[in-house]
Amino acid sequence: MRPYNHAIRKPVRRPRVGTYLLLTLLSFALSVSLTRLFLALTGYPQLGNSVLHISHVLWGGLLLFLAAMLPLVLANRWVYWLSAIMAGVGIGLFIDEVGKFITQSYDYFFPPAAPIIYAFFLICVLAYLQIKRPGPRRSRTELYTVMELMEEVLDHDLDSREYEEIKKRLGYVIERDENPELTRLATDLLGYFDDDQISLSPTRPGWGQKIPNRLVSIEKQYINQLRLRNFLIYGVGILGISSIVVSIVSMLEFSASTSSWSSPEILWFAALQAVHMISGTLLVYSAIQVRIGNESQGLRISYIILLVYLTMINLFLFYYYQFATIFVASLQFVLLLGVIRYRHLYTNDMKISPDEFS
Repeated sequence: MRPYNHAIRKPVRRPRVGTYLLLTLLSFALSVSLTRLFLALTGYPQLGNSVLHISHVLWGGLLLFLAAMLPLVLANRWVYWLSAIMAGVGIGLFIDEVGKFITQSYDYFFPPAAPIIYAFFLICVLAYLQIKRPGPRRSRTELYTVMELMEEVLDHDLDSREYEEIKKRLGYVIERDENPELTRLATDLLGYFDDDQISLSPTRPGWGQKIPNRLVSIEKQYINQLRLRNFLIYGVGILGISSIVVSIVSMLEFSASTSSWSSPEILWFAALQAVHMISGTLLVYSAIQVRIGNESQGLRISYIILLVYLTMINLFLFYYYQFATIFVASLQFVLLLGVIRYRHLYTNDMKISPDEFS
């Protein structure tokens, strides 16, 4: 037996990392939204007495601690799902009180807090989109994935899909033959999995797979091109009209209270409302274009404006309208997904088969 010349420290991306990060993002968004909604409906109650105040940032810190500890203590794969959810809820409860952290008066309602939270969420989304991209295939990374999938053998939960995935990955390592030792390891493991005595459990998709399958089933049953087209026309059109109305009303209210505003604030607010109104007008125009049959141009404009809203304009809307913007941002996100879906399925520039996209 010969010793290794040096240890390999190059990081390896964990299998299913996209799923774990998505769970974290969804838990993060829901925890902030539901926390603000609950506090607003209940009049911002406090847990404590005249001396103590048990802030929800403490519960967020506790969940973050548990999310970090669980993968260190337990080796089961389901721990990563639980840790991802707890991390998302924990960071949501933690960052919801960012206004207290950055002000000397511990102001929970500090106006820049809302755009800071939204900006942090956008950064997390960008990180998710970057990390979920498939990386280069290497024998070492393939074997890392195989080793993690082999935990299903220990739990008597290996199904036919995972069994075939393991064999394909081992076959890839053997075929590439990058490293003799890794190739020999893959060959020995493949010999084990070629044994007819391996017991397989029935294929039971987890809830992480059931939800997408259910959504695809609902889409095939209830959503067709006409319904999706009408949803986008009316949704984008109503969103555009509401943006114009909100801008006009805000400017009228603003003109009645300019005495309490400084000059930079006046310029920023006026510029935001101008951009808000122009964007709303473009959304209405895009809905009209789709309605008269010019789908390609109308959907392209809708896609660009909705993306600009979600990544830039909403940052300023959160400052002035605070967390009421969450509902508008959610609608914008749903409409953006609808535009992407429609362009993929029904327009010539991005058309593919529904089965392939699903």
